[in-house]
Formats: sequence, structure tokens, C-alpha cells
Amino acid sequence: MGESVTPRRISVHQALGGGPGIRLPALADVLLWKRWYASVGVLVSATTLWILFEKAGYNLLSFVANVLFLLVVILFFWAKSASLLNRPFPPLPNLEIPEEIVAMAAGIIHVYANYALSIAREIVIDKNFKVFLQVVSGFCVASYIGSLCNFLTLVYIGVLLSLSVPLVYDKYQHHIDEKLCLAHKIIQEQYKKIDDAILKKIPLPSNKEKKTQQHDEGSGRVFGTKSDNLPPIGFQVVQQTVTSRIVNGFSAYEVVEG
Repeated sequence: MGESVTPRRISVHQALGGGPGIRLPALADVLLWKRWYASVGVLVSATTLWILFEKAGYNLLSFVANVLFLLVVILFFWAKSASLLNRPFPPLPNLEIPEEIVAMAAGIIHVYANYALSIAREIVIDKNFKVFLQVVSGFCVASYIGSLCNFLTLVYIGVLLSLSVPLVYDKYQHHIDEKLCLAHKIIQEQYKKIDDAILKKIPLPSNKEKKTQQHDEGSGRVFGTKSDNLPPIGFQVVQQTVTSRIVNGFSAYEVVEG
């Protein structure tokens, strides 16, 4: 028996956007708790907002309006008092969005949009039944999860998973990879059984029939079979015989006339 190959350990920090030459090291550090104060701040903020909106029943629009109202009032009176007492004005950051962040966000949206369109093309044009089943299963799972909790709770669960799953995977990557490989093997075996029992029995048009149909539609003619495109051999012989007799008759008529 051959020895099992140990999977190569990947860098979770680099996969999350950290590492040299990558613009998102802070996000990777927060998700892996390398900057524990920022991770605690994200966790406390998400928990506070979830309790405020989900348990206390506070409205999101009212919350945003009240926070902005208090911020504007505080800054206004701070600036007025600073001008009267000759104090420094409130420090405001440079309220501008860098072009690099906008370009990076547009690039990410562009990649995911093209990926979604490629999946739609595989389903509609290429008639990929496997991709169709995957997409339908994903929508069914999303619908079932949505029936269990609302969107805000789902976002909060996503934040909790983002702050816990990468950290656990980074520590126990080898054991998790072994279990995932085993689960993937079982899923592949079950899918192969379903494919042999059900999917392969579904009749699908072959590529040759598709090309023949597309060629006939492009030429403006639709024929039942391929033999309809050409006349039969007997018809060709009769046509050649009649043509030769007509030509010979005209030649004999010209000789007699001369």
C-alpha cells in the first residue's frame, strides 16, 4: 500500500489578503485575531447592533438618523465654542474615498459578475445539468436558511463565523483537511451513483445533431434527415439521360437544317 500524501499547508493569512504586496493586511489580522483589540471591537459592535435591532426592536433608519443628528450637533457646538474661546477646531479626517479602493471594489464586482454570467451561460446555452443542480441546490439551501432567521441575524452569524472559522482552521488545518478530503470522497461516490442511476439515462442531443440543426437553420432550410439534402442517385441518372438526349436532339436538328 502506498503512503498517504500529507497535504501542503497553505497560509491562511495570505489567503485572507495578508502578506507582502497585498493591500488588505489589516483585514487578515482582524480575522485571525492578530490585532485582538480590533477583533474585539468588531465583535462587540456587531453584538451591540444585533441586540439593539433584533432584541430591542430599534429601527435602523431611526438609529442612523439619531447618530448623525448627535454627531452634527456636537461638531457644531464644538466649533462655535472653539471660535469663541480661541480653542482649536474639532479634528476632522480627510473625508475622501481613495481611487485605489474604488478601483479594487470595481475589480472584485467585475470578477464576480463575470463568474455569475458564465454560470448562467453554462446552464442556458451549454445545458450543463451538473451546474444546474448545484445552482438549484444552493438556492434551496439559501431559501431554507432564510426561513429560519432574518437577514440581520444571518449577517451577525456571518460575522461570528468570520471571526472564528479562520482562526480554528489556521490552528487545526491538517486535521480539518483530512476530514474534508474524506467527506469530499464520500460526496463524489454518492454523486457517481446518482449519475449512473439517473443522470446518464436522461436523453440529451448530441453535438453532431446540434451542429446539423444549426447549419440547416442558418441556411434557411429545415430538413427531416440528412438524405433530404441531396437528390437520390436514380434521379441524378434520369436527369443526366434526359439532358444528354435533349442536347443530341438539338445537334441532329442543326445538322439536318444545314
